Amino acid sequence: MANPNSRQSLADYCLRQLGAPVIEVNVDDDQLDDRIDEAIQYYQQYHADATMRNYLKHQITSTDVTNKYITIPDNILYIRRMFPLAEENSSISMFDARYQIHLNDIFDLGHMGNLANYVQIQQYLTTLDMFLNGEEQFRFNRHINRAYLDVNWERDVTVGRYVVLDVTETVNPTAYTDVYNDMFLKRYTTALIKRQWGQNLMKFEGMQLPGGVTMNGRQIYEDALQDIEKLEEEMRLGFEMPSDFFMG
Repeated sequence: MANPNSRQSLADYCLRQLGAPVIEVNVDDDQLDDRIDEAIQYYQQYHADATMRNYLKHQITSTDVTNKYITIPDNILYIRRMFPLAEENSSISMFDARYQIHLNDIFDLGHMGNLANYVQIQQYLTTLDMFLNGEEQFRFNRHINRAYLDVNWERDVTVGRYVVLDVTETVNPTAYTDVYNDMFLKRYTTALIKRQWGQNLMKFEGMQLPGGVTMNGRQIYEDALQDIEKLEEEMRLGFEMPSDFFMG
C-alpha cells in the first residue's frame, strides 16, 4: 500500500523501500516493531504535526484529595496552565463592582462604540487579579503522569469539582491513521530499519556467499546513519515547533 494507514502497512512500505521482496531484508518482526515505536516516539517528540493543543477536564475524586495530585493521561506532553478554580454556587449580584463595570461598559459600547476603553478596563482588572490573587501553581512531569496542584486542598478543592488544564497532547496514530502516511515518518522509519538491517549483517562482514558475493553490512549501516542524520537535521530546521519563551 502506497499510503500506509496502520503499523503493518507502514512496516510493509518501509521494507519495500529497502528492496523487499526482491531483496531479503534481514530484520526480525520484533525489531521492526521496535524501530516503528522509536520512529513514532521521535516524531511525536519533535514534529509540529504530531501534537495539538487541547483542554483536559478532570473531575476531582476522593483519591485525588487524599493524594493531593491528579493523574494525567500518557498522551499529555505539556501542561501550559491551569484555569482558576471557580467558586461553587457563585453568582455576581447587581451591587458587585464587576457587575457595575460590565454594565457601564455595555452601555458605552452600545452608545459610543468605545471598544478601546472596554479593552483597557478588562486588562486592568486582569492585572489586579494577577497581583492580588495570582494564578494557581502546579508541578508536572510527563514521565510521572501526575500534576501536583499547589492549592489549598482543604479549602479550595472538593470532590466533584472540575479542574481544567490547557495541555499539549500527542495525536494518537491508532485513532487518526493518517499519521502513518506522514512523509517524514515514512522516511525516518525506513532509515531506522535500514540501520537495523546493517547492524544485523555486520557480524557476517567479509563472508563470501556462493557465486562470489560478499556481504557488506557495514556499508548499509553507514548509509543509514547518514540518512538518519540528514532527516533529524531536516526535522529541527523545518518541522520542529519553536521553543516557548518566558518573560519575567
